[in-house]
Amino acid sequence: MKMKYPDKLLAEVKERSKGMKLEGINFGAGPVHPKLMIVGEAPGREEIESLIPFHGASGKELMKSLASIGLKREDVYITSAVRSRPYSIKHTFSKKENKEVIKYPNRKPTKKEILAHAPFLDYEINCVKPKIIVTVGTTALTRLLDNRYEISNVHGKIIENTPILELNDKKDGYIWSKEKYIVVPQYHPAAVFYNRKLAEVIAQDWLNVKPLIK
Repeated sequence: MKMKYPDKLLAEVKERSKGMKLEGINFGAGPVHPKLMIVGEAPGREEIESLIPFHGASGKELMKSLASIGLKREDVYITSAVRSRPYSIKHTFSKKENKEVIKYPNRKPTKKEILAHAPFLDYEINCVKPKIIVTVGTTALTRLLDNRYEISNVHGKIIENTPILELNDKKDGYIWSKEKYIVVPQYHPAAVFYNRKLAEVIAQDWLNVKPLIK
């Protein structure tokens, strides 16, 4: 089930994102009371076209991880720090077309873009009220827990009873939440495409989540 963002919220984030190289919007999706919430970085081109969070190659890896602990996509709520696709503009020569072409590849979101989209994630967490949040990748980890932890040191670890970052009243920065959560940082599923050795590490890290969902 896709999250229905109120029109006022959509308008607010659109205004906050003015002038940023962001494309489309990919709504978070999942049940109201999920086994856990997964927070990623931002949608890529495939997610914007399909309107399905974590669709494509990295999505397949994530589904493998979920299956290893007895879960399906329908059991979890999936969202990300930024709900639009961050893109860059690159001028490159195409041998096929024998001319210069402009490409718009995916890129990592900036801190300003993450702050601009912060109302979406705050709203989703407030609606879903997850007991367990799994962050995948550094962007999601720092969005919720600031720079307290390095992913290389805490991947697969269970951080219990922790506040998370949410927008302050002025909506120009973050404060720590009164609510506390279980947060489990994980490597991003796409990490295995760049380092195959991480496959075993990621598999083991996800097994650490299994006792939490019983």
